[in-house]
Amino acid sequence: MITQTQTTSFKSELYQGVHNLLIDNLYIALYTANANLDADTIQYTSVGEITGTGYTAGGNLITGVTVNSYGSTAYVSFDNPSWVGAFTVRGALIYNASKSNKSIAILNFGADKTSTNTFTITLPANTADSALIRSSN
Repeated sequence: MITQTQTTSFKSELYQGVHNLLIDNLYIALYTANANLDADTIQYTSVGEITGTGYTAGGNLITGVTVNSYGSTAYVSFDNPSWVGAFTVRGALIYNASKSNKSIAILNFGADKTSTNTFTITLPANTADSALIRSSN
């Protein structure tokens, strides 16, 4: 089962100063519906990761990372990741390769998505109200 969330370990590690999202290498890996990813996921795993033409284990480097704030909310934005290939995917794991592959967030696409050419994850708007990774009081 894949549960969409920021991971608990990531939230804790932010306060410990473990992650620097502006300079660390962040990756996004893709998973099948058989993967077990949730708030308790602490690092990248290959278990349940997809295979297929055009996909490399470990996923893709995330580009265009910025950290923003508005009012009492801080949020992270980045470019929509994409792959050219043929595969079926159900969810994704964002993780920090610079910090022992520590997990950041889990995505669940709600249903299997099949790509025969280009697969792009269209992220929510990069705003304080809807960014994928955000924190507020």
